[in-house]
Amino acid sequence: MSRTPFRISFFGGGTDYPPWYRQYGGSVLVTTIDKYCYLACRYYPPFFDHSYRISYIKSENCQSIDEISHPAVKGVLRYLNWDRGLEIHHVGDLPARGGMGSSSTFTVGLLHALYGLKGKMPSKQQLAMESIHIEQEILRETVGSQDQTSAAYGGLNHIIFSPNGEISVRPLTLSTERIQELESHLMLFYTGIKRTASDVAQSYVNNIDEKSQLMHALTAMVNEGISILHSEQDIAEFGKLLNEAWQIKRRFSAKVTNSQVDEMYGRAISAGALGGKILGAGGGGFMMLFVPPDRQRQVREKLNNFIHVPFKFEFSGSQIIFYDSEQDFSASEKERRSLPIQQFREHDSV
Repeated sequence: MSRTPFRISFFGGGTDYPPWYRQYGGSVLVTTIDKYCYLACRYYPPFFDHSYRISYIKSENCQSIDEISHPAVKGVLRYLNWDRGLEIHHVGDLPARGGMGSSSTFTVGLLHALYGLKGKMPSKQQLAMESIHIEQEILRETVGSQDQTSAAYGGLNHIIFSPNGEISVRPLTLSTERIQELESHLMLFYTGIKRTASDVAQSYVNNIDEKSQLMHALTAMVNEGISILHSEQDIAEFGKLLNEAWQIKRRFSAKVTNSQVDEMYGRAISAGALGGKILGAGGGGFMMLFVPPDRQRQVREKLNNFIHVPFKFEFSGSQIIFYDSEQDFSASEKERRSLPIQQFREHDSV
């Protein structure tokens, strides 16, 4: 069983898309939080009419990998050249399509669990790079590279994307008190709007060069945000910078925001929030707000028709949290495939 964290991106989102950073480089300031995707995997015993059982928001019982409809499951199994019966169960602390990097978190967690099942221990870099390859090259998804990296490594990091494809993860060396101060000023709310990140991203990634001035401004804000955290400046400056970044991000495409998101953000600002953003590509999902602790009650009251999600930072990244050896049915599986074993059937009642 693997446990893989969701992430919150502060600055630099968009510069982690290959069409941009392969030319100009990119960077993000991001943290993972104590909300997780859990994936339990086991070899499937050969006593059933199907070889693959996948349980998530729906269930699939399939005889072959080609029959699996879940794209990430199919992509990971094809990448690993999987040849055994398999059962997968997914449980998440937060809903999918919410801007928390859930699809990439799923891919990282599944890859980690399956390597664990095979008795292998991949590095965090291997998990990140292989997950990026699966999503961008095999599945051809319009996704960036920060989500997979954050999920694999965990922690509060400055992640740098080089034009040659190299990815550098630099943990922020902040005092415990400064981290707690930042953490105590952040609030998370669920808008209730589900959206597919790749659809929103598609609306601006294909012509991302036309927004180069905005992209360079977002990149500069990463370093500015890090400087604020490392300095003795009032932490409120970090919140004000988040507001500036959101005003830039919403200019990327009409799909990044909408009237409900704008109205929700306006209510939060009027109640005392200094800044915030819709997480991920935009359009809905989760909204992060930067709110002084003495104004958080007023913000909750203003947004009382939205779900407030308390959270803390986490620093472990994807982990195998349970492992136990099981009966090896591999010989029985091979025998069933090669011999004309009688098909399973219902007992005829007398």
